[in-house]
Amino acid sequence: MEKTHKVTLASIEEKMGLVCLTPELDYEDVSINVPEVNRPALQLAGFFDQFDNDRIQIIGNVEFSYLETLSPEERLERYRQIFTYDIPCIVFCRNLEPNADVISLANDYDIPLFKSGDTTSAFVAEVIRRLNVRLAPAIMVHGVLMDVYGEGILIQGDSGIGKSEAAIALIQRGHRLIADDAVEIRKVSEETLIGSAPDVTKHFIELRGIGILDIKTLFGVRSIKDTGRIDMVIKLEEWDPEKTYERMGLGQDHVEYLGNKVVCYTIPVRPGRNLAAIVESAAVNHRQKLMGYNAAEELTKRLREAKEGV
Repeated sequence: MEKTHKVTLASIEEKMGLVCLTPELDYEDVSINVPEVNRPALQLAGFFDQFDNDRIQIIGNVEFSYLETLSPEERLERYRQIFTYDIPCIVFCRNLEPNADVISLANDYDIPLFKSGDTTSAFVAEVIRRLNVRLAPAIMVHGVLMDVYGEGILIQGDSGIGKSEAAIALIQRGHRLIADDAVEIRKVSEETLIGSAPDVTKHFIELRGIGILDIKTLFGVRSIKDTGRIDMVIKLEEWDPEKTYERMGLGQDHVEYLGNKVVCYTIPVRPGRNLAAIVESAAVNHRQKLMGYNAAEELTKRLREAKEGV
C-alpha cells in the first residue's frame, strides 16, 4: 500500500542548519508537502498570479538586492503582501537578514523566518534533494535489502525460506545490511528506487531459532547502511523438480514497484546451495551487464562461431 509523507519545518531547520530569526513563533506543526521551493521574485514586484505559496520561499542575493532599492515603507508592504498568503516560511540565503521591522511583521503574521550561510543555488539544490527523498511515493514490502559490491539487492521469498540466513552470511563476507523483514521503498525518480528500514527495526535481523540480532553491535558500523538503491530483486523459492529454471540467462524477468521496473531473478533453494555466493555472483554479473558484457550472449556467440567453423 502506497504511503503519503510530510516533512516538518523543524526537521528541515535541523538538517539544513538554519538559524531561526523568529524564535518566539511555534512552528512545530508546520509541514511541507511539496518537493519544490519558490524564489518569490515576481511576488516581490507585486505579481501574485500562479503564486506557489505552499512551498518554502527562498530569498537570495538578487531578491534581497531588489528589496533594498525600495523605500522602507514599500519594502515592508511587499513583505506584508507575501505574508498574507500563509506561506510556510522564508529562508534568507548567504546569511542575509531582514531588518527588525520585517521580523516584527513576520511575527505578527505568524510566518517563520530563517537564514542560511549557503549560497542560494547550493541551498535550493540540497533542500529539493532532501524533500524529493522524504516526500517520494513509498510502499512497504517484505524482504531483506542488502548492499552487495555496491549493488542494492532485495531478497524476497516465503517466510522460513532462508532470507535472513543468506543476509547473515553476506554480512560475514563483508557486505552491508540495509533492512530486514520490512523494507520501505521510495520512488525518488523515474529510474531510481531507494530502500530503507523503518526506524524501529533498523540494523536488526530476526534469525529463526536464535532470535533478534543487532547487526551494528555484533559486526560494527561497516556492516550496515541506512539507505540504498534497489538495483535487483532475488526471489528465493523451494526447489521444484517439475519446474524449468533459467540456465543460460538470456532472458530477463522484471518486477514492478511504484511504476519502476527492477531486474528479477528466481533462485531455487535446496540443501547444499550456497545462497550468499549465489547472491554475490548475481550482483557482479548484474554490474557486468550494465558495463556492456553479457556472459550468456558471449557463450552463445562462441557456440555459433564454433558451429559455423565446423
